[in-house]
Amino acid sequence: QVQLVESGGGLVQAGGSLRLSCAASRTIFSINRMGWYRQAPGKQRELVAVINSGGTTNYADSVKGRFTISRDNAKNTVYLQMNSLKPEDTRVYYCNLHEYSTSSDYWGRGTQVTVSS
Repeated sequence: QVQLVESGGGLVQAGGSLRLSCAASRTIFSINRMGWYRQAPGKQRELVAVINSGGTTNYADSVKGRFTISRDNAKNTVYLQMNSLKPEDTRVYYCNLHEYSTSSDYWGRGTQVTVSS
């Protein structure tokens, strides 16, 4: 089992920045993908950005050029730098770990990001 602990959410004005962090409770030895998803009340969870253990990234079109995902494998941590935030970025953001070998998915509890206009 792996626990994921997110931090860094909060309230920010439009145009501002936030940095989310997600730390895994243990070293992940298998090939994996870590990333961020977000969800609004009553809506489906949607992909924001993911990065695999080799460093390949993928972003939702809505955040390209504004958000940057990165990871520190030595710290078992993934980051999401969010710049030029918009009110429509207001969501609960969830950290995800996907292990390819077992097709297992692990989720954090979520962190609220609120962008005021």
